[in-house]
Amino acid sequence: MNTWTPADRLIAPSLLAADFARVGEETKRAVASGADWMHLDVMDGHFVPNISFGPSTIDAVNQTDDVFLDVHLMISRPDVYLDDYIKAGADMITVHVEADHDVNETLDRIHAAGLKAGVVINPATPLSAAEPYFDKIDMLLVMTVVPGFGGQSFMPETMPKVTEAAKIRDQRGLNFHIQVDGGIDAKTAPIAIEAGANVLVAGSSTFRAPDMAAAISQLKAI
Repeated sequence: MNTWTPADRLIAPSLLAADFARVGEETKRAVASGADWMHLDVMDGHFVPNISFGPSTIDAVNQTDDVFLDVHLMISRPDVYLDDYIKAGADMITVHVEADHDVNETLDRIHAAGLKAGVVINPATPLSAAEPYFDKIDMLLVMTVVPGFGGQSFMPETMPKVTEAAKIRDQRGLNFHIQVDGGIDAKTAPIAIEAGANVLVAGSSTFRAPDMAAAISQLKAI
């Protein structure tokens, strides 16, 4: 993943919290404020009870800046729409183990396209559902809220999964990132980092902060 390693603290502002009428400007603002990645939540209104944006938005963000695009597919059939997001310019695609697809096959297709690939687990999903893919992934995303809407409260009960994932990764000599998404701010980020996460998805706490650069700097300094 370029030169990034799990030892690096990476901040990925979530476009879900941005002003959708100014996607290009908001992307540039995030990058200028110190964002390492941009996190893009794709929702289909079926796998999660919300609809966000599709490949055209990914393409627009890709055309705006060369920032690393971390695309999280919260859709029922990621295998059906995968090529659309690959072509749109995603740099990494993460897919849910709970979705209706062959996870191994989907990961292989993402890698075959030259992208990074990861798996996602919801708060109610045990880590054991993701562990079979640890040898294949570039990142594990542990949801720290029930996915679907931004601005929710962080769920600390998800942290044991982060800790266990980091332990298994290190014991097996693997090198995948551990990302957390949901309710991440200056108060909850230390909890996630202490548990073993290194990639922080932050939506409201970055895009809606009075000073986005200061907010991102604070998260990096924790």
